[in-house]
Amino acid sequence: MNESADEHLVGVISDTHGLLRPEALDALAGVELIVHAGDIGTPEVLGRLQPIAPVFAVRGNVDLGDWARQLPATQVVPVGRVLLYVLHNAAELELDPAAAGFGAVISGHSHEPSAVERGGVLYLNPGSAGPRRLDLPVSLARLRVQENRLQAELIELTEK
Repeated sequence: MNESADEHLVGVISDTHGLLRPEALDALAGVELIVHAGDIGTPEVLGRLQPIAPVFAVRGNVDLGDWARQLPATQVVPVGRVLLYVLHNAAELELDPAAAGFGAVISGHSHEPSAVERGGVLYLNPGSAGPRRLDLPVSLARLRVQENRLQAELIELTEK
């Protein structure tokens, strides 16, 4: 959904652990690009996301094997005028994102969806879109980038 040259819609997903639900694919329809914040599980997950939009993915702690070694541990994703910093585990963040010029830090790992702004930086965890874990929701996020403003929408997936 590119309503103007300065507006972008990003799909944000994490912790699929090899399970890409049809509800997740539906929720990602119409995005301009997809960020996967790790614990992908299998290369087939990325293969099923790629027809929707370009995919930027990082390696999570369960991503093993030759296919996963090719994925970076962190990635900088430019979206319009904003830079997104992507890593799997936010506890491993080793830089000051505001000082580095990042508009958002995107992570997964905890399976807990959250979107919090601190110090002018959005910290976004889409939660887990894969197998349900404990009482946590199955979720992903859509991130609207308009010029240098970011608006995150956490989306709980309901099974069909």
